[in-house]
Amino acid sequence: MDRKLIFLDIDGTLVFAMAPPSPRVIEAIQGARAKGHKVFLCTGRNMPIIGRDIMDVGFDGVIASAGSHVEAEGHILFDRMLPEDTIQECLSIFHAQGMYCRIETAEGIYTDPQMEELLRSAVADPANSELIRMQEEIASGIPIHPYKDYPCTGAYKICFTSRNQEAIEMTKKYLGERFTYAVHAYGNSSTCFNGEIIPKGTDKGTGMGLVCGYYGARLEDTIAFGDSMNDLEMMEAAGISVAMGNACAALKRMADRVCEDVRADGIYHEFRRMGIY
Repeated sequence: MDRKLIFLDIDGTLVFAMAPPSPRVIEAIQGARAKGHKVFLCTGRNMPIIGRDIMDVGFDGVIASAGSHVEAEGHILFDRMLPEDTIQECLSIFHAQGMYCRIETAEGIYTDPQMEELLRSAVADPANSELIRMQEEIASGIPIHPYKDYPCTGAYKICFTSRNQEAIEMTKKYLGERFTYAVHAYGNSSTCFNGEIIPKGTDKGTGMGLVCGYYGARLEDTIAFGDSMNDLEMMEAAGISVAMGNACAALKRMADRVCEDVRADGIYHEFRRMGIY
């Protein structure tokens, strides 16, 4: 196979529920790189919470914070935070609807105290890898700071939780022209609805374009693996899009291929089928 640029989401794709990457997935990634392919993380996580167990696998670069930070071979290609006045505007709109927020910065994560309470009581849809990951962060003791400690110097991303869908829809009247809403999978009995807002024109797909420009490659030469709605732009941009077996239904419908569940080493098996490794 000609050299490909391969982009891997983390949660629900590379790993499940904050677990380390499996030995077979590590083998596949390292084998693909040995054959001349370039492999990148392409995640909604901000850089401080990617984790050494993931970074030590070995990657050619990272697209983090859903496209707001892009690196290739140690070179920063793009880094853009939302200004603080925009952060405060968004927070006021979400809070007015009774929603709770999580602010992700270069230094760490800051949340409304009520958000942790809601996450602890929520029953996650099996396809909602983002909610499962946030619950695991709380359980495992990953440092998450209260909003009162937020330094108010801008942030890469805002995530939200709500007890009802109507509140989310209300906020779109004020923010929908400037932000894309990625609302994650939920069931009919859900009591917690979660998602994130992504600035229009800055997403995982645009990050992939920057990486391709760095290497002089085409988007047609890319392969993307994902599982949730914050992967949509990445999947749309890719030459070949692969949804995980555990992906939300909407992503599976638009993907070119569907592989095994993340817990069954889907990346490993699809790499083998495609001749990447």
